[in-house]
Amino acid sequence: MSERRVSLLGALFVAIGPISMALYTPAMTQIVEAFGTTEAMVKLTLTLYFAGFAVSQLVAGPLSDALGRRPVTIIFMAIYFAASLAALFAPSIGFLIAARFVQGVGASAGQAIARAVVRDLFTQDQSSRIMNLIGIILAVGPALAPTIGGLVLEVSTWQAIFFLMALLGLTVMAGAVFSLRETVVPDRSRLNLRVLGGSYLYLITNRHFLTTSGVIGGAVGALYTQATFLPFILMDDIGLTPSQFGLSMLVQTGSFFTGSITTRFLMRRFSAYQLVPFGLGFIAIGSLGVSLLLFEEPSFLKVMVPVGFYSFGIALVMPAMLTASLAPFPHIAGAASSLTGFMQMGAGLLMGSIGAALGDPLFAMGLLIPIMGGAAILCYLVYRSNPHLAEPEPRHDMTVGPQSTGRALRAETNRND
Repeated sequence: MSERRVSLLGALFVAIGPISMALYTPAMTQIVEAFGTTEAMVKLTLTLYFAGFAVSQLVAGPLSDALGRRPVTIIFMAIYFAASLAALFAPSIGFLIAARFVQGVGASAGQAIARAVVRDLFTQDQSSRIMNLIGIILAVGPALAPTIGGLVLEVSTWQAIFFLMALLGLTVMAGAVFSLRETVVPDRSRLNLRVLGGSYLYLITNRHFLTTSGVIGGAVGALYTQATFLPFILMDDIGLTPSQFGLSMLVQTGSFFTGSITTRFLMRRFSAYQLVPFGLGFIAIGSLGVSLLLFEEPSFLKVMVPVGFYSFGIALVMPAMLTASLAPFPHIAGAASSLTGFMQMGAGLLMGSIGAALGDPLFAMGLLIPIMGGAAILCYLVYRSNPHLAEPEPRHDMTVGPQSTGRALRAETNRND
C-alpha cells in the first residue's frame, strides 16, 4: 500500500459520491417527461441521495473500524451497484427516488473509508500530499461528469446514466477486491452501540477535533451551501441561460483545481500546515467579496470572482486540516473520518436550509457564506491558541475517554515513559 496506490484508490473511492450526483443532473428533465411527473418529485432524487450519503457516513466509518476497511468497502459498493441497477430498471418515480437514496447509502463509504485508510498508513506531509491528490481528482471528476452525462444523453436515454453508474460501482469494487489491502486490525467490540456512541461523544466534546473539523466545515461546507444559491442568482438575477450557468461553474471548479495544483507544488518546499493561514486569507477575501452582494447590484464578476477566491483558499486549507482532524484518533479513525465528512456536509445542508427559509438567494448568500468563512477562521485561531492543539501532528495515540486533548496527550506520554 504505497503512497501512490493509496492516493489513487482514495481518489477513486471519494469521487464516486459527487460524480454520481453530478453525472445525473443533465438527465433530470428527461426523467420528468419519462415518468410524467413534476420537477419537485425529480428533485427529491437528488435530495434523498444527498441525505443517504450524508447520514450513512456515520455508520460506514465505524463499521470499518469494527470489521475492516476492505470488507466494508466491498459491501457498500455492492449496495451502490445493486441500487444503480434498480434505478436503471425503475418502473416509477417513487421507485427511482428509493433507489437513489440507497445509492447514496452505498456511495457514503467511499469518502469515510478513504480518509481512514490514509490515517491508518500515513501522517504529517505524506498524509497531506495524499489528501491533496484526492482533492485534485475530486475537483476534476464532478466537473467533467455533467459534460459526460450530457454527451451520453445525446446518443441514448436517461437509463444509460445509471448503466454508467453501475460500471463505476463495479470499478470501485474491483479496486477494493484486487488492490486494497487491509489497513486496520478489526475490532468487533466496536459493533456495540454503547462503544460507538462513546466514540462519537468523545469526538464531539474534543476541542482538537471540533476546531479542526470546524475549519473544514466552514470552508468546504460553503461549497454545498453555494450550490443552493448560485443557480437562482446566476440565472434569475443575472440572466444566464442553463448552458451559460454550467460553464460559469468552471470558475469555482477551476479555482479549486488550480489551488490544489498550487498546493501540491508548494508542498515541495513548505509543510502543508504552513499553507493554511494563506488559504484562510483567500477565504477571507472571498467572504468579503460575497458580503458586498448585500449592498450592490449583482453581476457575473461580482458573484464569481469572490467564489473563485474562496474555492482557491479551500484547496490550500483542506490537506493539512483533514490530516490534523484525524491525527490523534488512530483507534477510531473510521468514526473520526465519518464525523468530519458529516460535519462538512451537514454545515452546507444547514446553511442551505436557512438560506431557503430566508427566501432571497442573493441576500442569503451575501449573509451566510461570510459567516461560514468567519467560522472557519475562528476555529483555526482557537486550534492554534492552545499549545497542544497547535501541534500539527500529535505524536501520541489517543483512546476514547473523557479527558481533554491536552490531558490525554500527557497521560499517554507518562504511560510511554
